[in-house]
Amino acid sequence: MDLRRTVRDTRLLYMRHLRVTLRARVAVVFGVLQPLLYLLLFGPLLTRLSGVRGFGDHDAWQVFVPGVLVQLVLLSAGYVGFGLIADLRAGVVDRLRVTPVSRVALLLGLVLRDTTVLAVQAVLLLAAGVALGLRAPVAGLAVGAALVLLLAVGVASLSYLLALVTRREDGFAPLLGAVVLPLMLLSGMLLPMSMAPGWLDVVSHFTPFRYVVDAVRAAFVGDYASVAVAEGAAVTAVLVVVSVALGTRRFLRENA
Repeated sequence: MDLRRTVRDTRLLYMRHLRVTLRARVAVVFGVLQPLLYLLLFGPLLTRLSGVRGFGDHDAWQVFVPGVLVQLVLLSAGYVGFGLIADLRAGVVDRLRVTPVSRVALLLGLVLRDTTVLAVQAVLLLAAGVALGLRAPVAGLAVGAALVLLLAVGVASLSYLLALVTRREDGFAPLLGAVVLPLMLLSGMLLPMSMAPGWLDVVSHFTPFRYVVDAVRAAFVGDYASVAVAEGAAVTAVLVVVSVALGTRRFLRENA
């Protein structure tokens, strides 16, 4: 594989997809609407839980906002496959097949566009969190945001993989729904899993998103050298490598 060609083609496809997205800026704003509603309507209910098991002495916003950020990844990057299914139906992918563009760049251009969109949404969400009372060190916000954006790369790649496997909305949507809801509940996005019964806490450790949520929470309180951050970074890295590899392999097969 010609690395220079792949980088060039990825940049060209990324810019093309980004221009299409910028024509629908409203969609970017509405993509962050549901997590924002969780902040506005659910977050204030947690402000009196300081000292409760799972919250400890930390501010409720330092516990809740990281979970909502990871939820944003699931709700935004997790559903990008719908766009690929529409492109498959419209023949966009078929037209790209006959061009000399790198087949790996077909996936990477999409994933990088999705990660850019999510970065904008994450900034909006963090700004809303700060306005509501979130207080976290700048370095902690940077570490947490980096983990979230890396996670978005992995989730978007998996979403495109599932879209290529199902190829229809009526197959993709129920499959995604069956996966997203358990991940949200078992990762401790809304409430820390340390508040859960023992058996549920054990089950949640088999969910990779739990480690990411715990890592972002640790970063937001300044525990950069903690085991939670190390575990979250390791799990995120493995997820990205595996998902991009699987997604790339599927794109190569589709364009063989």
